Amino acid sequence: MNNKNIAIVTAPFYVHITDGLINGTIQALEKNGYAYKRFDVAGALEIPLACQFLAQSEKYDAIVALGAVIRGETPHFDHVCEQSSRGIMDVSLKHNIPIGNGIITIENEAQALARSGNDKKNKGAEAAEAAIGLLNLKSKL
Repeated sequence: MNNKNIAIVTAPFYVHITDGLINGTIQALEKNGYAYKRFDVAGALEIPLACQFLAQSEKYDAIVALGAVIRGETPHFDHVCEQSSRGIMDVSLKHNIPIGNGIITIENEAQALARSGNDKKNKGAEAAEAAIGLLNLKSKL
Protein backbone atom coordinates (compact mmCIF):
# COMPACT_ATOMS: atom_id res chain seq x y z
CA MET A 1 0.00 0.00 0.00
CA ASN A 2 1.36 3.42 -0.87
CA ASN A 3 0.74 6.56 1.16
CA LYS A 4 -1.68 8.22 -1.26
CA ASN A 5 -5.36 8.66 -0.41
CA ILE A 6 -8.08 8.86 -3.01
CA ALA A 7 -11.59 10.20 -2.50
CA ILE A 8 -14.44 8.66 -4.48
CA VAL A 9 -17.42 10.99 -4.96
CA THR A 10 -20.54 9.24 -6.19
CA ALA A 11 -23.97 10.42 -7.25
CA PRO A 12 -25.88 7.14 -6.79
CA PHE A 13 -29.09 8.27 -8.52
CA TYR A 14 -28.96 5.12 -10.68
CA VAL A 15 -27.65 2.71 -8.06
CA HIS A 16 -27.63 -0.32 -10.37
CA ILE A 17 -25.29 1.60 -12.68
CA THR A 18 -23.13 3.46 -10.18
CA ASP A 19 -22.50 0.28 -8.17
CA GLY A 20 -20.70 -1.10 -11.22
CA LEU A 21 -18.69 2.11 -11.63
CA ILE A 22 -17.75 2.02 -7.95
CA ASN A 23 -16.67 -1.63 -8.20
CA GLY A 24 -14.47 -0.82 -11.20
CA THR A 25 -12.94 2.15 -9.39
CA ILE A 26 -12.21 0.19 -6.23
CA GLN A 27 -10.65 -2.68 -8.18
CA ALA A 28 -8.34 -0.27 -10.00
CA LEU A 29 -7.37 1.56 -6.80
CA GLU A 30 -6.74 -1.64 -4.83
CA LYS A 31 -4.75 -3.15 -7.72
CA ASN A 32 -2.48 -0.11 -7.55
CA GLY A 33 -2.27 -0.04 -3.75
CA TYR A 34 -4.29 3.11 -3.04
CA ALA A 35 -6.36 3.78 0.06
CA TYR A 36 -9.76 5.33 -0.61
CA LYS A 37 -12.85 6.73 1.06
CA ARG A 38 -16.25 7.09 -0.57
CA PHE A 39 -18.61 10.05 -0.35
CA ASP A 40 -22.15 10.17 -1.80
CA VAL A 41 -23.98 13.26 -3.03
CA ALA A 42 -27.47 13.75 -4.43
CA GLY A 43 -26.66 14.09 -8.12
CA ALA A 44 -24.11 14.93 -10.79
CA LEU A 45 -24.49 18.68 -10.26
CA GLU A 46 -23.43 18.29 -6.63
CA ILE A 47 -20.23 16.42 -7.49
CA PRO A 48 -18.09 19.49 -8.31
CA LEU A 49 -18.78 21.17 -4.96
CA ALA A 50 -18.10 17.91 -3.13
CA CYS A 51 -14.80 17.67 -5.05
CA GLN A 52 -14.01 21.22 -3.98
CA PHE A 53 -14.71 20.43 -0.32
CA LEU A 54 -12.45 17.39 -0.56
CA ALA A 55 -9.68 19.28 -2.35
CA GLN A 56 -9.80 22.06 0.25
CA SER A 57 -9.52 19.51 3.05
CA GLU A 58 -6.05 18.58 1.75
CA LYS A 59 -6.66 15.01 2.98
CA TYR A 60 -6.75 13.47 -0.49
CA ASP A 61 -4.17 13.24 -3.24
CA ALA A 62 -6.73 12.66 -6.00
CA ILE A 63 -10.46 12.30 -6.50
CA VAL A 64 -12.58 10.01 -8.66
CA ALA A 65 -16.01 11.40 -9.58
CA LEU A 66 -18.70 8.85 -10.48
CA GLY A 67 -22.25 9.10 -11.69
CA ALA A 68 -24.58 8.50 -14.61
CA VAL A 69 -26.62 11.00 -16.57
CA ILE A 70 -29.10 9.43 -18.99
CA ARG A 71 -30.64 11.59 -21.72
CA GLY A 72 -34.28 12.37 -21.15
CA GLU A 73 -36.88 14.35 -23.06
CA THR A 74 -35.70 17.82 -22.01
CA PRO A 75 -32.50 19.88 -22.36
CA HIS A 76 -31.76 19.21 -18.67
CA PHE A 77 -29.38 16.40 -19.76
CA ASP A 78 -27.17 18.83 -21.69
CA HIS A 79 -26.97 21.27 -18.80
CA VAL A 80 -26.12 18.59 -16.24
CA CYS A 81 -23.45 17.02 -18.45
CA GLU A 82 -21.80 20.32 -19.33
CA GLN A 83 -21.92 21.89 -15.89
CA SER A 84 -20.77 18.83 -13.95
CA SER A 85 -17.80 18.37 -16.29
CA ARG A 86 -16.94 22.06 -16.23
CA GLY A 87 -17.18 22.16 -12.44
CA ILE A 88 -14.93 19.14 -12.03
CA MET A 89 -12.32 20.63 -14.37
CA ASP A 90 -12.48 23.98 -12.55
CA VAL A 91 -11.85 22.30 -9.18
CA SER A 92 -9.01 20.20 -10.58
CA LEU A 93 -7.23 23.21 -12.05
CA LYS A 94 -7.91 25.56 -9.15
CA HIS A 95 -6.66 23.14 -6.50
CA ASN A 96 -4.03 21.34 -8.59
CA ILE A 97 -5.57 17.96 -7.77
CA PRO A 98 -6.12 15.09 -10.20
CA ILE A 99 -9.79 14.26 -10.66
CA GLY A 100 -10.80 11.27 -12.75
CA ASN A 101 -14.16 12.11 -14.30
CA GLY A 102 -16.22 8.92 -14.32
CA ILE A 103 -19.60 10.58 -14.78
CA ILE A 104 -20.95 8.69 -17.75
CA THR A 105 -23.27 10.58 -20.07
CA ILE A 106 -25.35 8.15 -22.06
CA GLU A 107 -28.42 7.95 -24.23
CA ASN A 108 -30.02 4.96 -22.52
CA GLU A 109 -29.70 2.34 -19.82
CA ALA A 110 -28.16 -0.25 -22.16
CA GLN A 111 -25.25 2.11 -22.87
CA ALA A 112 -24.90 2.77 -19.15
CA LEU A 113 -24.76 -0.92 -18.30
CA ALA A 114 -22.19 -1.52 -21.06
CA ARG A 115 -19.94 1.12 -19.45
CA SER A 116 -20.39 -0.01 -15.85
CA GLY A 117 -19.98 -3.76 -16.18
CA ASN A 118 -17.25 -5.95 -14.77
CA ASP A 119 -14.95 -5.74 -17.81
CA LYS A 120 -12.34 -3.58 -19.51
CA LYS A 121 -15.00 -1.05 -20.63
CA ASN A 122 -15.77 0.03 -17.04
CA LYS A 123 -15.59 3.81 -16.94
CA GLY A 124 -15.12 3.84 -13.16
CA ALA A 125 -11.90 1.89 -13.57
CA GLU A 126 -10.84 4.23 -16.38
CA ALA A 127 -11.48 7.29 -14.20
CA ALA A 128 -9.41 5.79 -11.39
CA GLU A 129 -6.57 4.97 -13.81
CA ALA A 130 -6.70 8.53 -15.15
CA ALA A 131 -6.36 9.98 -11.64
CA ILE A 132 -3.51 7.55 -10.85
CA GLY A 133 -1.76 8.48 -14.08
CA LEU A 134 -1.90 12.17 -13.20
CA LEU A 135 -0.61 11.43 -9.69
CA ASN A 136 2.30 9.52 -11.21
CA LEU A 137 3.07 12.39 -13.60
CA LYS A 138 2.94 14.91 -10.76
CA SER A 139 5.36 12.85 -8.66
CA LYS A 140 7.86 12.71 -11.55
CA LEU A 141 7.98 16.49 -11.98
